[in-house]
Amino acid sequence: VQLAESGGGLVQAGGSLRLSCAGSGRSFGAYTVGWFRQVPGQEREFVAVITWNSDTDYAAAVKGRFTISRDNAENTVYLQMDSLKPEDTAVYYCATHAIPLLGISTTLADFDSWGQGTRVTVSS
Repeated sequence: VQLAESGGGLVQAGGSLRLSCAGSGRSFGAYTVGWFRQVPGQEREFVAVITWNSDTDYAAAVKGRFTISRDNAENTVYLQMDSLKPEDTAVYYCATHAIPLLGISTTLADFDSWGQGTRVTVSS
């Protein structure tokens, strides 16, 4: 599957952004999709995940502020980010799990297809 993220940009603290992850190729709707983020010099970290049947999970740092959703008809997964903080600044990546029809996973190694990333910058 090929993935393409969009929607990043510069926003002030307290603002909102919605990221999109458009998938093509294999049956996108059958796969768990995760959002991860990476700050230069740091490891890529889990942000949010949504399963093929729309179960969700979030990192503690974003729970209550970010919402992941999917539109399988459009082959797209969204990450609505509200109440943004400067510490949310990172490059955000979406990825699909290697195996279809599985449940929640927050482990990077379980995801085998990655997009190119979209940069989010939150100013204070």
